Amino acid sequence: MSTLLAAVAAVAPVAAGWSVNVWWLRRHLRTARRDPLTGLRTRDGFTRRAAKLLRDKRAVVLLADVDHFKQINDTHGHAAGDALLKATADRLAHYVGTDGVAGRLGGDEFAAVVIDRHGTAGDLLAVLHSVLARPADDGHPQVRTTVSLGWVRAADFPGEDLSALLGRADEAMYAAKQARAGVRRAGLGRLFASLAGRRSGRRGTHAEGSVGVAV
Repeated sequence: MSTLLAAVAAVAPVAAGWSVNVWWLRRHLRTARRDPLTGLRTRDGFTRRAAKLLRDKRAVVLLADVDHFKQINDTHGHAAGDALLKATADRLAHYVGTDGVAGRLGGDEFAAVVIDRHGTAGDLLAVLHSVLARPADDGHPQVRTTVSLGWVRAADFPGEDLSALLGRADEAMYAAKQARAGVRRAGLGRLFASLAGRRSGRRGTHAEGSVGVAV
């Protein structure tokens, strides 16, 4: 019995150390998958969750891009730009809720996957667009912008993975930016943005768009 107790006593510190190490690694991974500024998932964390949601045929993929973001940074400073990104992220996360997932893919570009349980994604995204365009409540009320949204129903393109659907949402988003339409849905007509239009959109050279919805 004494030999068994001695063996347990010898192993216990190792087991405890391993448990702490596993806990630390899991916490570190969770932190690494969160954007430090907005709290949204990073591309890796977003991709993992989004891929699972796409198993549902009612899934909708959304891509959002803040218009004229570089100009805002240059004119009002990075603090105002960061506040705008944080406000955009908070509003998008509120729209997505716990049943979906939202992520910051980089810069001023955000993505989300939601389950459209009632077939009302178009109407809800029109409302979301107007909400995202509100000034950030950060002491910079003069900072105004619009957000271009592109979205696609996974069911319209069966068999396509997250990467392909994000590509279609991206094309729709830049078509919306070109047309100053605010929101555009992929899969209903030819929505491919031209290379010149994409570059203009990236530079934020278009005038601010309206809140209208094109489908």
